[in-house]
Amino acid sequence: MAGYILRRLLQAIPVLLGTTFLIYFMVFAMPGDPLLALFGDKTPNPALLERLREEYHLDQPFIVQYFLYLGGIFRGDFGTSFSGEPVSEILARTFPVTIRLAIMALIIEFVGGVIVGLVSGLRKGKLFDASALVISLIFISLPIFVIAFVAQFIFGIQLGWARTTVSTGAPIQDLILPAFVLASITFAQLVRLTRASVIETEGLDFVRTAYGKGLSRRRIIPVHILRNSLIPVVTYAATDFGVLLVGATVTEGIFNVPGVGRTLYQAIIRGEGPTVVSFVTVMVLIYLVVNLVVDLLYGLLDPRIRYVK
Repeated sequence: MAGYILRRLLQAIPVLLGTTFLIYFMVFAMPGDPLLALFGDKTPNPALLERLREEYHLDQPFIVQYFLYLGGIFRGDFGTSFSGEPVSEILARTFPVTIRLAIMALIIEFVGGVIVGLVSGLRKGKLFDASALVISLIFISLPIFVIAFVAQFIFGIQLGWARTTVSTGAPIQDLILPAFVLASITFAQLVRLTRASVIETEGLDFVRTAYGKGLSRRRIIPVHILRNSLIPVVTYAATDFGVLLVGATVTEGIFNVPGVGRTLYQAIIRGEGPTVVSFVTVMVLIYLVVNLVVDLLYGLLDPRIRYVK
């Protein structure tokens, strides 16, 4: 097990370096001068402009800029935004909000998707199954911003059950509605995946053998059917956590959530290389850690899986 974890950590190094290099290259290749955009319609002082270029290393070749940034990361320095605020402070302010939102959405998606998908798979061809498939298809077909605006109108304006925008500090109660909206599409996909996995598992020999031995349905469903059906579901949910982190941009914008998505979008527009690359670097690290944890959970879900050389 220890050797497997070490190999996975070593494999993560080229992934991290490659990701930061590609993102930094794409930011560097963006047209226009990001410093000129800071001044808007005003003409900046050439001396001030030159000083800013030197301060942010924009007068250096791309490869020099990249290695300077990479060296800063290993020292714990993520650079400074064009507004003068350290990127580490921006990360500390915005990432907890988005992670909180993503975790809430993941819990809603996983719990709801597994329960509905399990019942739908066990009742294949019946009214509940048909209703679940139709509703999930509707959610998959609708763009996320449509679901967000409809949820705001119904639950925020008409019923008054939730705030239409998130207040300062992003308290948990304000994030409930955005979390449901963020989880809606992936919830529908998880329902379909769980349903298909349950139907496939229920037809396997060991499940029929369990029925033949006279085991009760209450014993067979959680131990034999659900447990073996969760492997592809857990894989999907783990990869979806990274999608929720990055894909929260639209939801955060509509609900005014002060998180990563909105900040990252603004940084891309302004061409702030250090801010964009730092945000992506942290996202990649989270994504790699989550996938490692999920791989280790496979052994608990399926005892046949062993981590050997």
